[in-house]
Amino acid sequence: MSTVTPTQPSTGRATFVSAGSGLSFTGLLKSESIKLWSLRSTYWTFSLVIVAALGLAVAMSFAMSTATAGFDPNTGAPMMGSSEQLFVLVSTTGLGLGQLIVAVLGVLSISGEYSSGMIKSTLTAVPNRLPALWAKVIVLFGYTFLVGLFSVIGSFLVAIPILGAKDISASLVDVAVLLPLLGNVLFLALIAVFAVGIGTIVRSSAGGIATVLGIILLLPTVVALFSIMVGWVADIMPFLFTAAGSEMITPNTMESWQAFLVVMAWVVVSLGTAALLLKRRDA
Repeated sequence: MSTVTPTQPSTGRATFVSAGSGLSFTGLLKSESIKLWSLRSTYWTFSLVIVAALGLAVAMSFAMSTATAGFDPNTGAPMMGSSEQLFVLVSTTGLGLGQLIVAVLGVLSISGEYSSGMIKSTLTAVPNRLPALWAKVIVLFGYTFLVGLFSVIGSFLVAIPILGAKDISASLVDVAVLLPLLGNVLFLALIAVFAVGIGTIVRSSAGGIATVLGIILLLPTVVALFSIMVGWVADIMPFLFTAAGSEMITPNTMESWQAFLVVMAWVVVSLGTAALLLKRRDA
C-alpha cells in the first residue's frame, strides 16, 4: 500500500529565503528592526544625535555675526567662504558628536546579543549566519541615515530665521548646501555600519566601543604626533577613516570619490573580517 504525501500548493509568489532556514530575508529585516528598537540605548542615542545637532545649530547661529562669519559688515559680501558654507557648518557641527554616539550604538547593536546570549537564538534561526549580519547592517544603516537626515535638515531650518535676521541666507536645495549635508549624513551611517563590524569581531561592548572610538579619535592624534618625528607618516593621514570621511565631504588632498573609496575600504575590511569570524567561531 503506497503512501501519498500531500504537497503545499504554490502561491505564485517568490520570496528570498536564507538557505538552511525557513526565515525570509524580509523577515530577518523585520526581526532586526524589532531587536534594534527593543534596546533602550537606541532611543537614547538617536535622541542625543538629534538634540546635539539642533542644539549646536541654534547656539552657533546665535553666536555668529557678519564679522565672525567672515562677511563684510558694510556690504554683506563674503570675505571667507560663502553663506552656503556657513549654513553647512552650522547644520553639521552637531554630527561630529553624533558620529561618536552612533559608533557606540553600532557596537551595542551586536555586542548586546553576545552579552545577553540572544546571539544563540539568532544563529539557530539563521544557520548560515551571514544573512543575519547583513540584515542588521541594512537596518542600522537605514535608521541612522534617516536620523542623520532629519538632524541636518532640522538644523538648517532652525538656523534660517536666526541667520536670516543677520542678512545671511542660503537655500536648502542649492547643490553647494545639499550635497555636503547628504555627505555628512552618509558618513554618519557608514560609521554605524563600521562599528557593527568591530562589535562582531570583538564581541564585547567595552572592547568594541574602545576600539571604534580609538580608531575615530585616538588614531588620527597618534599619526599626527608621529608625523612630526617621521615626515612620511603624514602621507598616511588622508587614508585614516575619519580623515577620509572629511575629505569625502570637503575635498582637500584627494577627490571626493577617492575619499569615498577609502571610507568604503575601512567598512569592507570591518564587515569582511566580521563575516569571516562569524562563520568560523562558535556563538
